[in-house]
Amino acid sequence: MKTALSIAGSDSSGGAGIQADLKTMTLNGVFAMSAVTALTAQNTTGVFGILEASPAFLAQQIDAVFEDIRPDAVKIGMVSSQGLIEVIAQRLTAHGAVNVVVDPVMVATSGARLLEPGAAEALRERLLPLAAVVTPNIPEAEILSGLPVRTPQEMEAAGRAIGEKWGCAVLCKGGHSVNDANDFLWTPNGGRWFTGARVQNPNTHGTGCTLSSAIAANLAKGFSLEQSVERAKAYVSGALAAMLDLGRGRGPMDHAFALTGEFAKEAQ
Repeated sequence: MKTALSIAGSDSSGGAGIQADLKTMTLNGVFAMSAVTALTAQNTTGVFGILEASPAFLAQQIDAVFEDIRPDAVKIGMVSSQGLIEVIAQRLTAHGAVNVVVDPVMVATSGARLLEPGAAEALRERLLPLAAVVTPNIPEAEILSGLPVRTPQEMEAAGRAIGEKWGCAVLCKGGHSVNDANDFLWTPNGGRWFTGARVQNPNTHGTGCTLSSAIAANLAKGFSLEQSVERAKAYVSGALAAMLDLGRGRGPMDHAFALTGEFAKEAQ
């Protein structure tokens, strides 16, 4: 069985972060492992507190995984401080990690900032060069590229700018009002659009975590980057289409996927 490691924060509501990653990787047919960067007090409406792991303990978690069950892919999610980013880069480089997917979680959907001052620059300089692919949403693509992103053409320009500067593939996610649910993948070999219809479902907490984890799981199984993105988009679309409501009508969307199980059968 192929393996994947999630390096991310814990979501106490279970809909995003480590919890979403582990469910997604499992349902996509790989053995899922974790290195927790922080505990968060959050739900689908906001983030109310963050308690970070120490850099030394995060390093221990990563080393413990690599020295026993080597990951075939690594997904990096929320990392809120420069010290944690530095340690992740050091340990992944030391272990020769492959198929690294970086979801540059900078701002929560609720608007809460999840990075300390100085951490954004460390993320760019230390993690992006290690990435096989980085998966920014529109606000994150603007931060990483320094360019405005309001149109599909500007999505392409931002993806190209990020990829050329840090030597990684870039999946710019278009869900933040630029277009329906169309994402643009830039690689050194050119660009490709992945189209998708927007699903009218308010239960979207954790979609970014879920998509990047599904990409990592499929890379771990040996699919190409384009195939992995295509399969991951189908996974997320299936979860949203299930339309399950949890908690005040805005439940974590990945729970719908976990309970329906239909796309999980195809993911094997």
